[in-house]
Order: sequence, then C-alpha cells, then structure tokens
Amino acid sequence: MTEHPAYGVLREVAPIASVLLEHNPSSMTLEGTNSWVLRAPGSDACVVVDPGHDDREHLGKLLESAPGAVAVLLTHHHIDHADGAPWFAERAGVPVRAFDPALCSGAESFVDGEVLSLAGLEIQVLHTPGHTGDSVCLRVAHGGRDFVLTGDTVLGRGTTVLTDLGDYLRSLRVLIDLPDGTLGLPGHGAELADLAATAREYLAHREQRLAQVRAALRELGADATARQVVEHVYADVDPVLWGAAESSVHAQLEYLRSNG
Repeated sequence: MTEHPAYGVLREVAPIASVLLEHNPSSMTLEGTNSWVLRAPGSDACVVVDPGHDDREHLGKLLESAPGAVAVLLTHHHIDHADGAPWFAERAGVPVRAFDPALCSGAESFVDGEVLSLAGLEIQVLHTPGHTGDSVCLRVAHGGRDFVLTGDTVLGRGTTVLTDLGDYLRSLRVLIDLPDGTLGLPGHGAELADLAATAREYLAHREQRLAQVRAALRELGADATARQVVEHVYADVDPVLWGAAESSVHAQLEYLRSNG
C-alpha cells in the first residue's frame, strides 16, 4: 500500500484541534488512527487524545508535535487507540485518563458528564457505549462552535462495529441532540461537518439493518446464527468485512431477542 501523504505530518483541522495520522491503514482503521492534539489558541499546554498503537515512529512524531502535553485522554480501550499511551505518557511525564480504570495512569477514570479544564479548554466527557462499553466522546466548545472527538462511536466514513446495540442507539441519540454544525473529529477517517446529522444517518441505518435482520430471521428461522444472517443481510458488503459485520449482527440479535 502506498504511503498516505498525511502520515507523519500534524494537520490543523480547527483552531483548537490538529491531527497526526498513524501509518496503520486497514479495513478496520481506514487510512489509519487519528491521534488528536488539542490546545486553546495561545496556550503553551496541550492534550493528546488516542496516541494509537505502540508504534514508536508514530509516537515519536507525536511527542515532537505535542510540546507542552499535560495529559493523554483515551476514547476507548482498543489497541489501535490506546496501546501506545503508556509509552507516550512515560516520555511526556503526563497522566492517562480513560473511562476504564485499567487504562488510567496517575489519574482517576472518567465520570460521565464531567468537565476537564486542560490546555485552556473545557472538555466534557460523554459516555457513549455501544462500540465498546468504555467508549466516550469528548466535547469542546470554542469560538461559538462545538467540536466532538468521537473515537470509534462515529467514523469519518462507513459504520462502526458494535458490541451492544441498545447502548449504541442511546449513544446516537445523545449525539443527535448536539447543536447543528458540531464538527465531528473521529478516530478514523475525515472530520464530519455536522456530527448531529451524521448521527441521525447512523440511527436510520441501524434501524434499517434491524428491519433486515428481523426479515432474515423470519426467513431463516429464529435460531439462525449471526453468520447465516450476515450472509443473508450483508450480501452487498465486501466479504472481507463480514467478520466485522458478524460482530454487529451478534449485537443486533441480542438486542432483538432481549426485546422480544
């Protein structure tokens, strides 16, 4: 795979947010993991969100790109977001915070709704489970606009893999309530011009998939396996993605069966 021109180059997305793209492209990570650097204009301090894999080349560039780092924040525990946090935090001499206490170092775990005053910014933690139980989004207001780092709860393109559909639908409704024009800063893919609108599209997509899974169960039988449902419902999706789709179908089946 040819190298993406943005790898290793810190790119400013907004006055308070810049991104360093890790060179770890795949069907699951899209072009790679977005490591975010947040700082208020004029602030000497910054915050790093999702350092990515334990990829020393990427982490070294992230250290150079984030002078004055005061904390590492994690959107969830998956290794393509969190694995490099201990190395980065040790070199930078900063704490690590996440919703999962096992990921934290030198600080307590997130509390849903709390506001972190860091690097001249007020960063609100929104617990948004569904992709994982510990997934969070991080909301920052600046210059009359809202910015939300979504991790893998909402991607720059496509849809995310789920572990709990009921939780995910509730999380989408939290994002739908954000102001129109909120800029989404995802863990993979390009930024989203209107996160609330994207969340509405995600919700409609999930409801459509649920209807398709219900129809498949009527045709295949109530005891159909997730793999059987994937082959029936996701026939229009590249088979290389069926493994990820199977995880989401498991979540859909559990949701449907638990709700009768």
